[in-house]
Amino acid sequence: MIGTIVNCTTIIVGSVIGSTLKKGIKDSYQDILMQAMGLAAIALGLNSIVEYLPSSKFPVLFIVSLAIGGLIGEKLNLEEGFKKIVSKFSTGNLSEGLSTAILLFCAGTLSILGPIESALRGNNTYLFTNAILDGVTSIVLASTFGIGIAYSALVLLCWQGFFYFLAGSITSFITPDLLNEMSIIGGVLILSSGLSILGIKKMKTMNLIPALLIPVIFLTVSSKLGFL
Repeated sequence: MIGTIVNCTTIIVGSVIGSTLKKGIKDSYQDILMQAMGLAAIALGLNSIVEYLPSSKFPVLFIVSLAIGGLIGEKLNLEEGFKKIVSKFSTGNLSEGLSTAILLFCAGTLSILGPIESALRGNNTYLFTNAILDGVTSIVLASTFGIGIAYSALVLLCWQGFFYFLAGSITSFITPDLLNEMSIIGGVLILSSGLSILGIKKMKTMNLIPALLIPVIFLTVSSKLGFL
């Protein structure tokens, strides 16, 4: 778990540094940083979609996943539940920044393959690389949204911990096709967060989170039935 611990630590340290910088930044500068974060999220989301969609063997799956996942998320009202939890710890627009941080830190391939590689082979290269990227990202996010971005480290710990402790039993399920489909959907969700941050359209991004589970169910069932 050393790689995951390092990864989470860099996020916390980055959040502290970023929130410290925030205190000395004028409102106009904070506004431009927020715009920068929105544009960056859109760029990262589009990059993930463009990179992985051409390789998809099921080009319609991400559309179906978003539709079904969105309905499930809306039924569970995940967006409002998330905002209520965040509001207990902070005020303002932290929920937007925190949801973006969670997606950026957890939806990437490195955060899935990293803990599995660490558990099975003791190789923390993916996680150390991810730690550097997340640390820098957390500095920028915290300089815009505040110290609350550090809470995303706890989510990341649970996320990577899940893959780490169940590495042996889930390795066969984490196929290139599954990672590909999850990366496409993750890209769409990050893009959605970017649109919300910029105020172009307030998206219920958290309600779309269950979409990440649909490819897992589809590919697992298809494999069991011999369709793949």
